[in-house]
Amino acid sequence: MVKKYDKDTYFKNRELSWIDFNGRVLEEARDANNPLLERVNFLGITQSNVDEFFMVRVASLSKMVAVKITSTDASGMTPKAQLEDINKQEHDMVAKRYSTYNRSLLPLLNKEEIRLLDFAALSEEQIDFCQNYFENELSPFLTPMAVDSSRPFPFISNNSLNLAVRLQDSLAKKNTNLYAIVRLPENFSRLVKLPGGDNDFILLEEIIKAYLSQLFDGYQVNEAACFRVIRDMDLDVAEKDSSDLLKAVQNQLKAREHGGVVRLEVENSMSADLQKRLLKKLAVNQHALYQINGPIDLAFLKKWPHLITGHDDLRYPPFLGFLDPALSMDNNIFQSIQQKDFLLQHPYDSFDAVTNFIHQAAIDPQVLAIKMTLYRVSGNSPIINISDKLPKAASK
Repeated sequence: MVKKYDKDTYFKNRELSWIDFNGRVLEEARDANNPLLERVNFLGITQSNVDEFFMVRVASLSKMVAVKITSTDASGMTPKAQLEDINKQEHDMVAKRYSTYNRSLLPLLNKEEIRLLDFAALSEEQIDFCQNYFENELSPFLTPMAVDSSRPFPFISNNSLNLAVRLQDSLAKKNTNLYAIVRLPENFSRLVKLPGGDNDFILLEEIIKAYLSQLFDGYQVNEAACFRVIRDMDLDVAEKDSSDLLKAVQNQLKAREHGGVVRLEVENSMSADLQKRLLKKLAVNQHALYQINGPIDLAFLKKWPHLITGHDDLRYPPFLGFLDPALSMDNNIFQSIQQKDFLLQHPYDSFDAVTNFIHQAAIDPQVLAIKMTLYRVSGNSPIINISDKLPKAASK
């Protein structure tokens, strides 16, 4: 008799299993057997992973809840139940990520004289540097946006880092709160290297907070706290209903920039007043509010190891994948694969074998077409660069 696996208890929800997967990435950041700077990188990866997860998978569930879909998946969970469990588990994961950051990685980095400093801990030389950096570099790129009855709440773009500011008119007799938003410029590195130490850094928002009053002449800054929103960035394109798929995708790309907010992160030092205002203005559910015990958006940790000088002992040793000579540019790869099959296992086998094969195919006059699927091509993709090196007639 064949047993039927049709009970929902036999299955685990897909989205919750992804939370478990990201938890395993976090365990790499917590594993003392890994080199310290690699652990820092792993923690940054967990952040970028979860951001994309919320932009697409959680956003899709939110839309299903909004239209009151109550059907269940194979694990027996409705979209609403999935959304509630995801946020519950992610709140626990956020606490675990920042515990790893604050209680484990930062102290270990400090022992290696790799420091991410608060403004209060800076030396006089470093303070002078920050002041000059703010006045000469940052200030022209900062645009305070007042929020009051005559000015609508500004649009907060996806994944941007912003400061919510509570002000008071210095000349006003009444203690009336005024509000503003300052967006951190994205064309500046979030990690600013400081003088006075080989590996002393400060976050961009710490510098801006320290000199924020210069942007509000005549006002007293009573509070400034960072926040970030993650929006619905999912694409909803029905190919069968679209006569012009390219145009439909273009329209969706424009529309998704204004997708609904599925996650709001605020510094845990932010007052209840500011939190309440943000929740209302951004139309965010309470369960999607995340109070962060540390810098918002730890994705900057992926870049930090590259800015640190020295400390090669805190990184993985360099690894060079194997390239079979038969698959090098010095040999005719078509003749090599006619003689036998080659099985490549990356990263143990070098990816150069693939790019060499495509390169030789691109310049071979007997090749009529190259058809392939490229997923998430980087800006310096060797596949794309191949076409740039070919004659115009051959690259078409």
